[in-house]
Amino acid sequence: MNDPLRRARLLVVDDEPANVALLNALLARWGFGDVTSTSDSGQVLEFCDELDPDLLFLDLHMPSPSGLDLLDALRERLHAAVPLPVIMLTADVTSDSKRAALNLGARDFLTKPFDPEEVRLRARNLLEMRFLHREQERHATRLEEGVRQRTRHLEQARLEVLQRLALAAEYRDDDTGEHTLRVAHTSARLAAAVGMSSPEVGEIALAAALHDIGKIALPDSILLKPGALTPEEYEEMQSHVRVGADILAGSSSGLLQMAERIASTHHERWDGTGYLQGLRGDEIPLVGRIVAVADVFDALTHRRPYKQPWPLERAVDEVLSSAGTHFDPDVVAAFASLDHGELLQPRQRDDVAVSRELVAA
Repeated sequence: MNDPLRRARLLVVDDEPANVALLNALLARWGFGDVTSTSDSGQVLEFCDELDPDLLFLDLHMPSPSGLDLLDALRERLHAAVPLPVIMLTADVTSDSKRAALNLGARDFLTKPFDPEEVRLRARNLLEMRFLHREQERHATRLEEGVRQRTRHLEQARLEVLQRLALAAEYRDDDTGEHTLRVAHTSARLAAAVGMSSPEVGEIALAAALHDIGKIALPDSILLKPGALTPEEYEEMQSHVRVGADILAGSSSGLLQMAERIASTHHERWDGTGYLQGLRGDEIPLVGRIVAVADVFDALTHRRPYKQPWPLERAVDEVLSSAGTHFDPDVVAAFASLDHGELLQPRQRDDVAVSRELVAA
């Protein structure tokens, strides 16, 4: 018998000590070195939990709990992905007893008195099947992990392409190219402050960076105009919301679906006067309400083609005073609790790395 089978963990249960002694001697003769035995059926469940046996020899007729009782109690193990094989030990060869045991999950029978060669062959066959199931389970696990890793790599590659595209668009009206990262950082802080879970905070830190990806479609004459936009130009400016949502639409990725919601709603206003859909209050997704605050705060505190940066205190007051009109009052309350100076100089690279880890998890 090959070495893997010799290392199998065996449990022998029979209320007749002589039968237990005989099976122990036979199994030892064939090289099995890890055999536990008992004549007390009340110990079986505890032994199974402690030992996790690879094969169970189980007497059918014993004082309570009987073999059938134990089969019923072990149902979960008997029908697991790698099932515990059970050989029933019995002098009762009636079909009713066999059907009852098979129905509960028994795999084979040994009739008393035992035929040594029959014991060896039936044990070997069931152990080979057990180890084959285990190897198939390991192989399936390896394949699933490979698929998960490949999916994560593809997701990260797709996200990185979109982030670089968003950064390319942002460079056109932000010479540092860091607006997207600051908005992502502030959005993550706000998401945590309003009670979103760690995975959700990680997702919004990545998805919020794509909020203005639609700017890639705007002409420089509008995006870089130093003065006020005409009504026609302002309408064209608003189109970046639709373009961004179109770029991100149709993905099966939950992360990119969140990014689409953000891109399409971060210019909506709590009072319903925003664009493009004129959503109001809770009609606006929470992630859109969060990024709206982060986006405006960053625009106020940094130079834009049409304005100089505002002092921090003035920008904070503007956000606070817009609760209930432009912004969700609850999100503004969360904003009020943050370290506003820290939001101006976040550790953006660390935020992105941590967010990717949270999403991958």
